[in-house]
Amino acid sequence: MEVTTKYITIKNHIDGTPQESDFHVKTAVLSLAVEPGSNNVIVKVLYLSVDPYQINRMKRHSSTQRAVDFAVGITPGEEDLVAGVVTWGEHSIIRGGNMLRKLDPMGFPLSYNLGVLGPSGLTAYCGFFQVCKPKKGEKVFVSAASGSVGYLVGQFAKLLGCYVVGSAGSNEKVELLKEKLGFDDAFNYKEETDLKSALKRYCPDGIDMYFDNVGAEMQEAAVANMNTFGRVAVCGVISEYTDSGRRAAPHMLDVVCKRITIQGFLTADYLNIYPEFISTMANYLHDGKIKVLEDISYGVENVPSAFIGLFRGYNIGKKIVEIADN
Repeated sequence: MEVTTKYITIKNHIDGTPQESDFHVKTAVLSLAVEPGSNNVIVKVLYLSVDPYQINRMKRHSSTQRAVDFAVGITPGEEDLVAGVVTWGEHSIIRGGNMLRKLDPMGFPLSYNLGVLGPSGLTAYCGFFQVCKPKKGEKVFVSAASGSVGYLVGQFAKLLGCYVVGSAGSNEKVELLKEKLGFDDAFNYKEETDLKSALKRYCPDGIDMYFDNVGAEMQEAAVANMNTFGRVAVCGVISEYTDSGRRAAPHMLDVVCKRITIQGFLTADYLNIYPEFISTMANYLHDGKIKVLEDISYGVENVPSAFIGLFRGYNIGKKIVEIADN
């Protein structure tokens, strides 16, 4: 089997904030000699996820100069819908098929399998329920609360009966969190000169759980406002990805005296709860208990701009690029 395809690669290692000039759009012929008993396939990519953590694969210490991410695609010939890890391109060779799983859309849009029913949804679910171990009535703070993970964490917390505050980077996003997603309160962190004081205003009864998507100064401010036995789930540190000199430095005396738990996690640690997650989330969606936010661009050529926009705060909800029609 042979196909001509366009794909994205980087021109050089990216150690700071990504720019359009860092990326190439290239064309190549993919050829796959399928041997008897081989599981090798070429996948036609339909929807591609772009996520901030990918920048770490593009830095000088990265082992590859091709961007890789999660996608929904179709295997030509058999025409099976699949989800898995592919390159940023119109097609991708998967050797051995071990990075793919057959996909059951369950009547939902295919794009949901990259967000609310995909890695972002599972990240929010396991980070909140398994790491934070929430209780009804607790006080929850979520940073990057309008992003692909944060907007789901906030909704999970409200469904459980928690008091939820979120931070975001624009007044438009703040209004969305409060008016559409039901957050109890939210604030634009760009308008605050002192984050510790801001959190004291918005969380006057302290913080029991902090779902951290940004790191740096926001993590310091959250820890300073946490209650005794507070929990911090460190999901991502987007503010530190592009600035090697910017690191969170929470007051460790607060951590000791308040007995605060700070735990980083990877979704791969919780794949055992995937069936529970899918069942629960599908029920939430069918019952209208979870609102879905997707931000979709179109065409492989627009993958770099979609990715760059994550670091400029352009996206609301899950950022996806539609590569081809189903």
